[in-house]
Amino acid sequence: MKLQIIIGSVRQGRQTARLGAWVGKEAAKLENVEVEVVDLADYKLPIFDEAISPRFNPDRKPEGEVKRWLDKLAEADAYVIVTPEYNRSVPGALKNAIDYIDFQVNRKPVGLVAHGVTGGAQSVAHLRGIIPGVLAVSVPEVTYFSDRVADHVDDAGTLSEELQNRSYGPLNSIQTTLQDTVWYGKALKAARDNS
Repeated sequence: MKLQIIIGSVRQGRQTARLGAWVGKEAAKLENVEVEVVDLADYKLPIFDEAISPRFNPDRKPEGEVKRWLDKLAEADAYVIVTPEYNRSVPGALKNAIDYIDFQVNRKPVGLVAHGVTGGAQSVAHLRGIIPGVLAVSVPEVTYFSDRVADHVDDAGTLSEELQNRSYGPLNSIQTTLQDTVWYGKALKAARDNS
C-alpha cells in the first residue's frame, strides 16, 4: 500500500515540514507500507481559476504543475495531511491544491495531523468538510500537536525525548492515526479493486 504524507504549508519559516518529517519517520515503521513525503512547496500551483469544477469538466486537460500534482496524488492509496492552522482555518495553499483535485483521491482515506495553539483543531474541523467534497474519506482518528513544533521536533523529524516519554502524548496519537489510516487504506483499496 502506498501512503503519502502531504505537507500542507508553503510559507517561509514554516514548522510544518518538521512535523511532516516526523510523521514520515513514524509511518516508515509500518509494515507493508510504502511511504512518500509530498511537500506542497515543491509544486508551484497557480491560484485555482478553472471555469468549471474539475469533477464536472469532461474536457479537462491539466498541464504543467497542476498535472504533476494530480499525477502524484493518483499514485497513492492513502494520505496523511499535515497542516498548521492559519487564522482559524487551513492554509490557502492547501485549500488551493485540494481545489484542483477531480478523481485522484476518490474513495481513498485521508488522515489528519495538525498543529497550532489548539493543536490545529479548527483547521481539522474545516478539512472535515472539505475532504468529502473531493470524494475522499476522512479518517476519524486525528493527531493534534499542541506543543511548539520548533521546540520539540528537529529538522530531521526527530521528536524530543520529553514528548517521546509523555504518556498519551503525540507519539501514541500518531501511531493510532497512522494505523487507522492504513486500515482504511487497505479496506477501501480492496473495495475499489472488487467494484
